[in-house]
Amino acid sequence: MSVRLRKWKDKEGAVQETWIVDVKYRYPDGSVKAVRQTSPVQTKRGAQQYERQLREALQNGTHRKEGKEALTLDQFQEKFLTHAKTNNKYSTLKSKIDILRKHLLPAFGKRHLERIGPYQIEAYKAKKLDEGLNPKTINNTLAVLRKLLVLAAEWGELPSVPKIAWMNVPKPEFDFLSFEEAERLVAAAEPDWKTMILLALHTGLRLGELVALQWDSVDLRTQRLVVKRNVYRGRSGTPKGGCSREIPLSDTARRALKDHRHLKGPSVFCTSDGAMLNAYNRCQNAIARQCRRAGLRPVGWHTLRHSFASHLVMRGVPLKVVQELMGHTTVEMTMRYSHLSPHVSAEAVKVLDIPGGHREDMEAGSAANP
Repeated sequence: MSVRLRKWKDKEGAVQETWIVDVKYRYPDGSVKAVRQTSPVQTKRGAQQYERQLREALQNGTHRKEGKEALTLDQFQEKFLTHAKTNNKYSTLKSKIDILRKHLLPAFGKRHLERIGPYQIEAYKAKKLDEGLNPKTINNTLAVLRKLLVLAAEWGELPSVPKIAWMNVPKPEFDFLSFEEAERLVAAAEPDWKTMILLALHTGLRLGELVALQWDSVDLRTQRLVVKRNVYRGRSGTPKGGCSREIPLSDTARRALKDHRHLKGPSVFCTSDGAMLNAYNRCQNAIARQCRRAGLRPVGWHTLRHSFASHLVMRGVPLKVVQELMGHTTVEMTMRYSHLSPHVSAEAVKVLDIPGGHREDMEAGSAANP
């Protein structure tokens, strides 16, 4: 019902009444705007008249809630980014800025927020597919759009948030080095990069975490290091997920770091004058060069991280432990490595070899010892 009488009791117990008008207007493009307002004339007939006025204003595009001008996405983005600057890491903020500039502003910038509905979002997805974007990238842009619309609704700029249907994304594939390939890479590496490559293979640190690693986070006596910094585009911040994690060092990694200790400066890996490495130019070029020296296919630093996790699972380390070492927020992220375990499937089917009589004995024993 579009017009209704709301009744309640005040603090003194007296019954109060207010005529409320609820209107949902569907635009020709499929978007829906919902408006709920108190009727200025508190009678049933006055509320019905106000409902007709609201519908006419919505149809003509002249409605403004409480006299406020409706904002376009372009106009609201500054408020959204101000909120992001105070609530997000620099890497997250930079990602939102890039997605807005490259994708969302060209598609929705001039459109009023309330006119961004399910149909417009589906059309956007189809257009991005035609442009060659993969479903995961499209979902990343939709996540930023939804955060913007949710914030607009929280701040009273939008009556409701449209439902977003996420695109199906296949499980991500990953590459990793075999044990023999990892040994070849370390053996062929240039002296300036050997320790960094070996540590990546033995700790699973991300490239930004390797570049940000400082000696105050390394304890060679207890053979452990703490990941508490990450570098993104030259800026230092917290690791992905916002939490530090502790990683034990293998004997090989400890010896390599001990021999590497003669370098000066707070950073474990740096230039000859102690300056921070450029993660996305110098380091990427370096790993490509080391692969050529070792006669391997081109891989990136993240492949070394995948290799660390893969080798652990192949050696029988439980997935929960691998999750903690990798810094994954959920075990689902670690499950991508589960098929590499040589024991899981074999151990699972061994239960079929238990004789029926033995099973009965087991059940009888359980009954006798509840």
